[in-house]
Amino acid sequence: MRRMPIQKPRKGSITAMYKRVFLHVRSHIGLLVGAVFCIVTVSALEFVIPQLTQYTIDHVIPGKQYSKLLQVGAGMLAAALLLGLFNYCSSRLMASVGQRSIYDLRGELYRHIQTLDIDFFDRNRTGDLMSRVTSDVGMLQQLISSGMLSIVTDSFTFILVAAYMLWIDWELTVIILATFPIMFIVTRYFSKRLRLSFKRVQETVGEVSNHLQDTLSSIRLIKWFSSEDYEGERFAVKSRDNMNANIGTVKLRAVYEPLIDLLSYAGLAAVLLFGAMRTMDGALTVGTIVMFMSYLRLLQNPVRSFSRTINTVQQSAAAYERIVEILDARPAVKDKPDAVVLGPIEGHIRFRNVDFAYHTGTPVLRQLNLDIPAGKMTALVGSSGAGKSTITHLMTRFYDPQQGTVTVDGIPLADVAADSLRSQMGIVSQDILLLNGTIRDNIAYGKRDATDEQIIAAAKAANAHDFIQSFPDGYNAQIGERGVKLSGGQKQRLSIARALLRDPRIIILDEATSSLDTESERAIQDALQQLLHGRTSLVIAHRLSTVRQADSIHVLDKGQVIESGSHESLLNLGGKYTQLYELQFPQDNKDNAAAGKPVAALASDRRRQQAP
Repeated sequence: MRRMPIQKPRKGSITAMYKRVFLHVRSHIGLLVGAVFCIVTVSALEFVIPQLTQYTIDHVIPGKQYSKLLQVGAGMLAAALLLGLFNYCSSRLMASVGQRSIYDLRGELYRHIQTLDIDFFDRNRTGDLMSRVTSDVGMLQQLISSGMLSIVTDSFTFILVAAYMLWIDWELTVIILATFPIMFIVTRYFSKRLRLSFKRVQETVGEVSNHLQDTLSSIRLIKWFSSEDYEGERFAVKSRDNMNANIGTVKLRAVYEPLIDLLSYAGLAAVLLFGAMRTMDGALTVGTIVMFMSYLRLLQNPVRSFSRTINTVQQSAAAYERIVEILDARPAVKDKPDAVVLGPIEGHIRFRNVDFAYHTGTPVLRQLNLDIPAGKMTALVGSSGAGKSTITHLMTRFYDPQQGTVTVDGIPLADVAADSLRSQMGIVSQDILLLNGTIRDNIAYGKRDATDEQIIAAAKAANAHDFIQSFPDGYNAQIGERGVKLSGGQKQRLSIARALLRDPRIIILDEATSSLDTESERAIQDALQQLLHGRTSLVIAHRLSTVRQADSIHVLDKGQVIESGSHESLLNLGGKYTQLYELQFPQDNKDNAAAGKPVAALASDRRRQQAP
């Protein structure tokens, strides 16, 4: 299995970011066109107002045209009202485009994460993934709604005004524009550092989210060990890192923005100085120089605005890099284009010469050969780390082996559509997975179209119906996060009911009763008899009492099957299985020594005594 690391962001990520964002924006092209129309209108109206100012100074005032003052005032008021209206429309339309586009992007990111294999989640922390889906995507929303609006408006205004100023007085305009290359160099210098700084901020946000997710999901452990102060200190360290990263960003902005303002005022001083000289020489009118000053403001506003927008752009670029790392990740385990969609299966699973390692150089399974017959109960036993749970991971195709093949009914799992395989499997594990919701929701999770009658029937078969009815809300009772309001036995019976409702052909029991008390285990064993009847079942257990009735038992050691047979035949071998049995049932050894019988004979006597 080839591990796929998260890819590093590509060069030119701002351009790539805009291209990718545009793929989402273009699906809302109608709103975007309306926003662009409003932006163009805003720029045109801003262009008109200085013209009215020049006309008033150069013509109305010298000519004492009192009758024109009302018209000029009405024109300015109308322009201002229209300016406010179209600014409102453009802001609202761009905000709508931004929100809709981010909705699409967040949905794409979430769906993509769902397609990634288990190995990806082994390598990435939950809190960091949550931060990328929420915080990082939210940063891009600022870019689309306000940042993009500002960039488009300012660019259009800058081009229009600069062209007109060059036409009016190119010499004065060139003096003004001489400051812009310096602004560009300053902006380029700071933009790289701002992006790295903003990325560090986002990474520290991810670390804070990781810590919150870890501690809040383990709050009972923290309370048990009175570790509140310790965890508070750990959180303070991560929060302090986030604070320092933000302060570093503020320092860069505190230097960058005043520099841009200084260059802007230098341009204003140049216009005032040379413009006044030209006016005193009679080359320009007072109205023209006032108009030039107004246009200079319009010319410099985009630059000042861009100095602020660049913060949003770089912040968004840093967030985008973290998002694209996820979007570019590809699962190592995925269906082939011509993958076989399984119909109803018999459930015969075979492992042939299988080698597997989670990490290179650390093999878990070595040349494993294992046969799990259809309709039979097969058990796996062995020490921790022998590879028992890994076999279930390969059966469900969470991973693919590096060598060898795993087949179902003779078809290699690598050639099978994973959904069609997993839809015919059920699993009941020691780590019970329940969702925050009702009992009904959790039982029906694997078969969401199940009727109430089917859900109740599954609960009864799992010996869960009686305790469910004891709740005031019955099947509509809320179980809390991960089933916190239920006992271990109750949660396990819900897990069995969920598996029963799905009616799987293959059942995997992974230490399903290891953490339960004797009374709960007895009730669940009865439920398991219902679940396993007539199905292919693989039982993993440390307790050998759980696997005695298995049709075949395989003993694993260091990733290989070293013994196989029935419970009694394995005891007669006197090998690893016998050692495990003697460790768990030391009383049998004492009785054996007293009676002079082998362990297998004594175990047989006990079964006869317990038989009805």
